[in-house]
Amino acid sequence: MKSKLIKSIPATLLLTLGLSSTTLANADERTPILVEPAELDALLGEMRSFLEAVQSITEGIAKDNMEAVSQAASVMGMRAAQGVPAPLMAKLPLEFKKLGMVTHQAFDEISLSASISDEPIEIVAELSELLLNCTACHASYRFGIQHQGN
Repeated sequence: MKSKLIKSIPATLLLTLGLSSTTLANADERTPILVEPAELDALLGEMRSFLEAVQSITEGIAKDNMEAVSQAASVMGMRAAQGVPAPLMAKLPLEFKKLGMVTHQAFDEISLSASISDEPIEIVAELSELLLNCTACHASYRFGIQHQGN
């Protein structure tokens, strides 16, 4: 009797682990955005540029160089939002686009603030607000590859 119980534990454990991994794999409830591979590269590239700008801004603050902060922020301002191909824009949910535009505007605001203020804490507060857009977007959306015929 004891050996049957011991033999059934691994099978039960495997079944439980299998169900758990299936459940976890399907737990991502973020809204999928399906795009072509080249579009995905462009979107991920823009997000990396956001992150690079944030790094440059924080470095400028740490070095008390508000000119560098202003320049780093302006790179990702509204000028950077131009030039998105119309087919890609059509695939993006309205709320995703709104978050993107607000984020580009926030970079412009940080650039302006850094050019007129000597208070790094103000810039940190603005950057913190900007990063809320990033976390909201990443919590709400995920990308997937659009297969032919979709």
